[in-house]
Amino acid sequence: MNIAAKPPLTIRLCGPRGFCAGVDRAIQIVVLALKSYGAPVYVRHEIVHNRYVVEGLEAKGAVFVEELNEIPEEHRAQPVVFSAHGVPKSVPEDASARNLFYLDATCPLVSKVHKQAMRHNKLGRHVVLIGHAGHPEVIGTMGQLPEGSVSLIETIEDADAYEPADPDNLGFVTQTTLSVDDTAGVITRLHERFPNLTAPAADSICYATTNRQEVVKQAAPGCDLFIIVGAPNSSNSKRLVEVALRAGAKKSLLVQRASELDWDEIGPISTLGLSAGASAPEVIVNEIIEAFRARFDAKVELAETVQENEHFLVNRELRNIELTHEDMAWVNG
Repeated sequence: MNIAAKPPLTIRLCGPRGFCAGVDRAIQIVVLALKSYGAPVYVRHEIVHNRYVVEGLEAKGAVFVEELNEIPEEHRAQPVVFSAHGVPKSVPEDASARNLFYLDATCPLVSKVHKQAMRHNKLGRHVVLIGHAGHPEVIGTMGQLPEGSVSLIETIEDADAYEPADPDNLGFVTQTTLSVDDTAGVITRLHERFPNLTAPAADSICYATTNRQEVVKQAAPGCDLFIIVGAPNSSNSKRLVEVALRAGAKKSLLVQRASELDWDEIGPISTLGLSAGASAPEVIVNEIIEAFRARFDAKVELAETVQENEHFLVNRELRNIELTHEDMAWVNG
């Protein structure tokens, strides 16, 4: 097909998109650990919710395990990395009991939520955690406090049904990757029912989640299709799909790779919105753009709201190891 025969397409490419500082740091920790200590480097659970990233790290010598008892005796001196989502207190305690050398890649913003929850608890408040049951971040946050100290609320209906033992002594925190609008509704309902509910000292939903949702809201009106690059188990990516639809996109899809694109389903479109969840590499965004360029006469317009300059330092043990552009080119392009 020659260029003249291709239908025109405007791609509204969102900025910011893709990796946040916490995800970038977590991946760097595994890469630097491999450079410093050699393979294998063990990682408890997916370092971030992205299959491409996990498989790329496996190819470099990372070994992913569900629990620490899967690490062979002969490799106990090798590092084990905890994922960006955070872990319950019992996990580093278990690692220490097994004499394992561990590197904690918990996102600093998730750690901040842990501290907020612990502060509520220290001040005698029962903690209300707004989040999704079973998500690793929720498991990690609940695991910072004694059993029974935290109640999980997922929806406005949960907030309506919630009957705490002491309604005047509650403090809330939220999962960092939620929809800003959905969470606001739940918090409003909780405040209506429990006027003395205490907020955390700072907003729990992270800046990157908020920024990616805001630019998708701006770009979505008039889009025939909005594609979010991300994994089906990525909370923040799934929220972006919902945000795009609410903001006016006619259709929105969550896509992990260009190979998943169903061109018959996509059909004739003239305006495409494109963003990526906080765990999705830029190389896949470029892959999606090239797939559309192969079928459309595509022009890319940047829809940008803010520029992100946040940078989180890696663990002290790794800071003297050089990280080159080539070390991260497999995800950053």
